[in-house]
Amino acid sequence: MTFANPWLLLFALPLGFAAWRLLRRGRRSGVRFSAVSRIPAKSAGWRAEVAALTPFALLAGLLLLVVAAARPRTPLAHEKKSVDAIAICMTVDVSGSMEALDLTPKGERFSRETTRLAVVKKLFANFVEKRPDDLIGLVTFGGYASTRSPLTADHEALLNVLSGVEIPSVAVDAQGRPIAGDEQMTAIGDGLATALARLKDAKPKSKVVILLSDGVSNTGAVEPDEAAATAAKMGVKVYAIGVGTRSIRTPIFARDFFGRQVVQYADMTFDEKQLKSIAARTGGTYFPVNDRGSLEDALEEIDKLETTKIEADAYDRWSEHFPMFLLAGAVLVFAAVSLSMSAARRLA
Repeated sequence: MTFANPWLLLFALPLGFAAWRLLRRGRRSGVRFSAVSRIPAKSAGWRAEVAALTPFALLAGLLLLVVAAARPRTPLAHEKKSVDAIAICMTVDVSGSMEALDLTPKGERFSRETTRLAVVKKLFANFVEKRPDDLIGLVTFGGYASTRSPLTADHEALLNVLSGVEIPSVAVDAQGRPIAGDEQMTAIGDGLATALARLKDAKPKSKVVILLSDGVSNTGAVEPDEAAATAAKMGVKVYAIGVGTRSIRTPIFARDFFGRQVVQYADMTFDEKQLKSIAARTGGTYFPVNDRGSLEDALEEIDKLETTKIEADAYDRWSEHFPMFLLAGAVLVFAAVSLSMSAARRLA
């Protein structure tokens, strides 16, 4: 049997001290009287005995309540199991170019659900759900890199973080060109370096980065080639996904002069050379993506990656024992207080 909150058992120490004090006081109590035969035979009876025992009953009840608070339990299913796992750090571009709508299926209206980022988030969520045993983290980068989630097996929490990833709306000028700003910066090198830092101490031997961007790095403290060289030294493969089209007039969500959200046609750059170089230097693969289908195919290909067997503890369910301690403690406390009050009134 184990305890979910073992530190709460420390509250039993003052109860033990109180019991020790009661026992010492009981041994020392007494009255020196030479003529024992003259003491009346009639005493206070059982009420006096109850009054003497109620403090111990109260302490026992409180002790049971402390044990209940510590939540004693036993595992119903505890085993060491081998799982095929891999450490994956998803590294996603959240610069303004990810607001482009060029992944919208033909015949569908432009909406927030058809931006590059929205499509990526949806397909990444499906990818995560297919790999329940993997440690997966999330790094985003635009003008700077940020760790949204460390490597975790809690995929529900990861998906919740992923759903909240957004991009600042892109402003365009009168000619439909994006106005330069932090949301227009893309620090691929910083994003990859941050992902490598998250993977450094990961338990699985197989470690990969899924790098998704338009391939244009124009800011950052770390050069993409430097980050790729570091990944190669660490034995981390980078699977690069280049999202975008070569169209010079790409539909994109933006804000007009009055702050209203509109669809503009802007000149979007797309450079595959950088992403191909990163993937090649690390032994990974580059996947060009210009529609939803090709992005889904790329993630399915990555889903077939080599895995590493690791030992994992599995606690499927627990048998909780605190209810019986809680009930017994509550009954003892109630009985002790009630009998103490009753005996006190009688003896008075």
